[in-house]
Amino acid sequence: MVKKNVCVVVLGDIGRSPRMQYHAQSLIRQGFNVDIVGYTDSPVLDDLKENATIIGVQKPFPFDEYVPRLIAFLFKVVWQTLTLFWAILVKRKSDIVLVQNPPAIPTLAVCWFYCLLVNAKFIIDWHNYAYSVLALTLGSNAPLVKLSLFYEHFFGRLADSNLCVTKAMKEDLHEKWNIEATTLYDRPGPQFKTITLTEKHYLLEKMKLNDFTELLESGEVRLKSDRPSLLVSSTSWTPDEDFSILLKALQKYDESDDIYPKLVCVITGRGPLKCHYQLMISKLKWNKVLIITPWLENNDYPILLACADLGVCLHASSSGLDLPMKVIDMYGVGLPVCAYDFKCLNELVRHNENGLVFSNENQLAMHIMTWFKNFPLQICEQRTRFCKEINNFRAIDWHTNWMNNAYPIFSNDN
Repeated sequence: MVKKNVCVVVLGDIGRSPRMQYHAQSLIRQGFNVDIVGYTDSPVLDDLKENATIIGVQKPFPFDEYVPRLIAFLFKVVWQTLTLFWAILVKRKSDIVLVQNPPAIPTLAVCWFYCLLVNAKFIIDWHNYAYSVLALTLGSNAPLVKLSLFYEHFFGRLADSNLCVTKAMKEDLHEKWNIEATTLYDRPGPQFKTITLTEKHYLLEKMKLNDFTELLESGEVRLKSDRPSLLVSSTSWTPDEDFSILLKALQKYDESDDIYPKLVCVITGRGPLKCHYQLMISKLKWNKVLIITPWLENNDYPILLACADLGVCLHASSSGLDLPMKVIDMYGVGLPVCAYDFKCLNELVRHNENGLVFSNENQLAMHIMTWFKNFPLQICEQRTRFCKEINNFRAIDWHTNWMNNAYPIFSNDN
């Protein structure tokens, strides 16, 4: 049997696109030859370095620093069209092209045209709607948003097959654009797992957080009885996450009674609004709460999540139809989550069953204070409440889920 060549296209940073990397891992595992095309700002998963061909696309020149926004957008589209098309054209011929959406412009058109030229199968993996993301900054009535909606609709209907991240998106694609998609829920990668106390100690020591654990003369590690609580939130620092909610909630926590412990809040990730929020954080004068915003290596991030006592997710979803990968990662290590509520969140987080849901800073502050009241004794009881449901989620890994839902699309010759 001749191996099929699959091209996975991410017009973004491949290393920060876990779902597309997981697709690539599963394709390789099933005997496909895999090329991954995208930006190479961050390192990819180790096995992809060895078993996939990574093809870098040159990032656009910062046109918006020199010309008006609309002209900069046009220049950027032309640049991306040429560089992306060249990258997928010069590699080995693909039998299947799997493209992440968003971004849609110019990715969908370029990949569709390539598939037309070489008679390849065109598959879109719908993570969200590009026009809804654009509307966050331009407004829903902006001409560019309307153009993006038309473009996404037109080229979306040209795909041979479609995958999407939620049942709500599957239904919306069908009702709005008559596009039939298969729901493929995200699952955590194998690097997201529970850890030993020793692993926890060495990462926290590396981060200079020395108040949580101690190394005894015997070589044994133990938790300090007077340790602070550890809250973690990961973000891409984009407009669809309002971090002022978390800051206001932590302000209320800092002003709370002494029955609540000191709290260290670790916010990971990088993105366009990081400097904005770092400036806000630098001006805070709190007694009980410490916020740090490190950038972690790929191997350290899963360990940090497993170190935490509670996770917070502020992802709001521009369309209301996608689910936050960060919650899936937290569940992968067995970490309970407080998540911002939106339209289809209950496909992942169900309040008081496998997590906690909030809609404003008051609710979030209440959840954090209730969670950490009489810490560290009570937290063990509270975590047990969600343990069974989280473990049920963890029982189905990515590849098993992918084989059941996505593999038939790639293996089918039609």
